[in-house]
Amino acid sequence: MAIGPAANRAPLPVASAPTRGSKMAASAATERLRYVLGLLLLLHSTDSFYVPGVAPINFHRNDPVEIKAVKLTSSRTQLPYEYYSLPFCQPSKITYKAENLGEVLRGDRIVNTPFQVSMNVEKKCEVLCNFPNKPVTLTVEQSKLIAERIREDYYVHLIADNLPVATRLEFYSNREEEEKKKEKDVQFEHGYRLGFMDGNKFYLHNHLSFILYYHREDVEESQEHTYRVVRFEVIPQSIKLEDLKADEKSMCTLPEATGSAPQEIDPTKENQLLFTYSVHWEESDIKWASRWDTYLTMSDVQIHWFSIINSVVVVFFLSGILSMIIIRTLRKDIANYNKEDDIEDTMEESGWKLVHGDVFRPPQYPMILSSLLGSGIQLFCMILIVIFVAMLGMLSPSSRGALMTTACFLFMFMGVFGGFFAGRLYRTLKGHRWKKGAFCTATLYPGVVFGICFVLNCFIWGKHSSGAVPFPTMVALLCMWFGISLPLVYLGYYFGFRKQPYDNPVRTNQIPRQIPEQRWYMNKFVGILMAGILPFGAMFIELFFIFSAIWENQFYYLFGFLFLVFIILVVSCSQISIVMVYFQLCAEDYRWWWRTFLVSGGSAFYVLIYAVFYFVNKLDIVEFIPSLLYFGYTALMVLSFWLLTGTIGFYAAYMFVRKIYAAVKID
Repeated sequence: MAIGPAANRAPLPVASAPTRGSKMAASAATERLRYVLGLLLLLHSTDSFYVPGVAPINFHRNDPVEIKAVKLTSSRTQLPYEYYSLPFCQPSKITYKAENLGEVLRGDRIVNTPFQVSMNVEKKCEVLCNFPNKPVTLTVEQSKLIAERIREDYYVHLIADNLPVATRLEFYSNREEEEKKKEKDVQFEHGYRLGFMDGNKFYLHNHLSFILYYHREDVEESQEHTYRVVRFEVIPQSIKLEDLKADEKSMCTLPEATGSAPQEIDPTKENQLLFTYSVHWEESDIKWASRWDTYLTMSDVQIHWFSIINSVVVVFFLSGILSMIIIRTLRKDIANYNKEDDIEDTMEESGWKLVHGDVFRPPQYPMILSSLLGSGIQLFCMILIVIFVAMLGMLSPSSRGALMTTACFLFMFMGVFGGFFAGRLYRTLKGHRWKKGAFCTATLYPGVVFGICFVLNCFIWGKHSSGAVPFPTMVALLCMWFGISLPLVYLGYYFGFRKQPYDNPVRTNQIPRQIPEQRWYMNKFVGILMAGILPFGAMFIELFFIFSAIWENQFYYLFGFLFLVFIILVVSCSQISIVMVYFQLCAEDYRWWWRTFLVSGGSAFYVLIYAVFYFVNKLDIVEFIPSLLYFGYTALMVLSFWLLTGTIGFYAAYMFVRKIYAAVKID
């Protein structure tokens, strides 16, 4: 935001007959205004603001542009592998980049490669390994491994100046015939295919044509031009050894496109081939700040808007109906219950007032309930902050692994809030063993997550995948859990337990009331099915894109949409929970604590069904370990989602119950 000089000259209104006090106040206000204007002008005068760690790199002509490898991925196996797990050409010294926690958990192993690329310097064709007259010989085992990876549909991921390589895909959309001739739709595929199959034969992409786009920066005439890399494309080709004519200077000649044969990899014998590459530079109008737009371009943003508008309309429509029904019914109920002359008639009626002496009776297993709700609060705070910060652009895909790292650390630090809410609720439910309750809160949900991840990690270790969390990282996570999260949960639990418990408006009777026989539709499972539809309907389109990002190696960046969906989810969970608990109390069933928590998380059941549908229809996974990984991680997602939505619904229902019983006169 910039404040122009005209804004500075705008006349201020002058008050007549100012007092001494008003003069001092005006003077202080003027000083503050000058300070703010100066700060704004200072901010405006700076060129740009960059998130730390992702500032642009300026290159001069002939400066080296390092090409690094990230990993190999496949949506069919869900097992990433590091680049040199296959017999690619290696540099004289292999150097791995120091990685953050998120990169390690994602399976990234960023390493240098022997590609020699210089800024704005073309290369027609060059042999990658330094033996032009001596081709690379793949052993039978290496040939089998490459053929297996090609069959499993693996992609290779490289980066240049932290920009991932992409393969351009051009195709015609469903348009009129005249328009078809004019333009094609262009989309980009992340990484490039390792190879392809034709029948039962395997072909390796052994020649890479790099196309790098640069943006020329504006400099003074006396200064040398500087360039910034703004796009990194590759055209992978498979060219037979005999067709690549290499000389002693490591230069090679590419054959005509029509007359060349692809490089076959026969898994039953040794294979000889050359790894080659070419480099082409093009100038681009894209500025550095917009260089990720190519990778994040989605043709279906309208679907998101349609989904959001549809969800908002449905939620507000239902909010109106539910509010009208419940408020009218409640007003009528409260008016009837508060008529002093009709007390005897009222007591004969059935309704939620009849269970006033039991509605706040502590449930079974109060420690476990408060522990789960504490973990739900932890998740809620973590997800809210992560989505909000990502929406502001601070966790963009260019900050590799930042999202997962932030989520892990935030979950640890949010333990103080989880412990506080769990401790206060545990005291309200007449609990006394606060130390055991704090330990349960700190270890129950994280322990289940760690246990499932450890078992899955053992299977990934067995496949020698880079997706396996290294042992030192696992020890570091355990230290964070017991060194940061556990003490913070204890701290929050201590203060929550010492705080005054929630004030329940009615006393609890000593003898429990008998619960009448319930109708079939008051069954827990029926309640879960009914309560889960609305929240799931509000978010399932966004869920599709999140699943695509996780399981099909896509980028997810629409955190503005996700924030709106999250707000809609919170509102719809709260509404449904209030309606369900109202019907339950009207049926004179006062055991609402656990039931509300379970029923409010009903949308997690639909997420599980959707995950099975996605597995069957969208993914091409057939092996045991990839299937195990999919359903293991899906189980963690469903459990976390159930805790999140159950916690939201529980606190909404608890506030509602306290409000309605505070509004009636109880003798």
